[in-house]
Amino acid sequence: MDSASGVLLIFLFTSATSLLNAHEIDEDNFNVMDYGATSDDLTDDSQAFLEAWDDACSASVESSRVYVPAEKTFVVDPITFHGPCYASTINFAISGRIMAPESPSSWDGGDASQWLGFKNVNGLKVDGFGFGLIDGQGKGWWDQSCRYHPRLKQCTTLAPTALKFVSCNESSVSNMKFTNSAQTHILVRGCNSFSIDNVMIESPGNSPNTDGIHIQSSQHVLITNSRIATGDDCVSIGDHTSNIEIENVECGPGHGISIGSLGRGGNYVQVQNILVTDAFFNGTTNGARIKTWQVGRGYVRDVTFQNLLFNHVQNPIIIDQNYCNVRNACKEQETGVQISNVNYKEVLGTSTTDIAININCSRSVPCFGISMESIQLLSAEVGKQVTANCSNAYGEEVDVVPGPCLLD
Repeated sequence: MDSASGVLLIFLFTSATSLLNAHEIDEDNFNVMDYGATSDDLTDDSQAFLEAWDDACSASVESSRVYVPAEKTFVVDPITFHGPCYASTINFAISGRIMAPESPSSWDGGDASQWLGFKNVNGLKVDGFGFGLIDGQGKGWWDQSCRYHPRLKQCTTLAPTALKFVSCNESSVSNMKFTNSAQTHILVRGCNSFSIDNVMIESPGNSPNTDGIHIQSSQHVLITNSRIATGDDCVSIGDHTSNIEIENVECGPGHGISIGSLGRGGNYVQVQNILVTDAFFNGTTNGARIKTWQVGRGYVRDVTFQNLLFNHVQNPIIIDQNYCNVRNACKEQETGVQISNVNYKEVLGTSTTDIAININCSRSVPCFGISMESIQLLSAEVGKQVTANCSNAYGEEVDVVPGPCLLD
């Protein structure tokens, strides 16, 4: 074989290999535009999204990807992406903007609790690459909310969660922006090993029930490197949760990072191994909060809040074990959720209320194992003093201002 023929064969082989690789990449990539999505800001693109998902989920490959292209806006009606999928990893790449229907009437006859959902999908990776945006267009729901419009005929108490994950294990959300969800922005329920990293969540401070992230019945959940500004809890931790870590999160406006409320209806609570570290609270109504209904049972235990910074926060450290429907007018109950082994360490900042540390525990089921170390909370008003209030709470304090208030 002469040298020219050898070069030609190498060229043909290289070209064929490149074409094969390109074909393989194309087979594994499912662009919603190829399924009829219009991205005209008006037309419902739900069917295109579902068809792209179905093909990606059923593809006989190790890894597949649904692609939502950049610089385009897609209106999507309420839909759920179902698994399980054939691929061990399925990527949902959102470089563009996904927008909810503007009118609540789009949910008529359907499930008003969610907009976009993933169910029974393992190995799911939702990634926005820093550009992806999910816009819940919640104003129509807020304008008919019973919380703010109780006299409105047919006001609503339930509104859609923007992005719901149900029974999705070994999954993640990263590099995304969420705005104006009708209610909770991200819900993680029944998941094991789930991470949320580098997300920005924004809705008005007066928007009702717009929690940033809510975790329910899930284990091994990691939330990192995120900024959350909403009308409710930045992160809320519900029942039957364990091994939750929240690190490097900025919160505000909002209601803080909350464990609870738990035990409503007298159910048995199981929450343990919660870590909140390196968090900044800016102008929130609460900081590190644990909230349980006095009719509840069960336990909250092994909780650590450390390296927290508060700026103009109403209730920097708060435990309320006597939560009920009529605030500050609860009839004392003999039941309660046992709260134990809660640690606060390296906490600094300012309080806008007189009581910077407020630990209100049950007389029947007191809190024990409360530890406070290296805490300095001052008044946001220069020259004013703040106090600590503890009821039925046992533990130890080292270098705590204001204090001490715990029982030995």
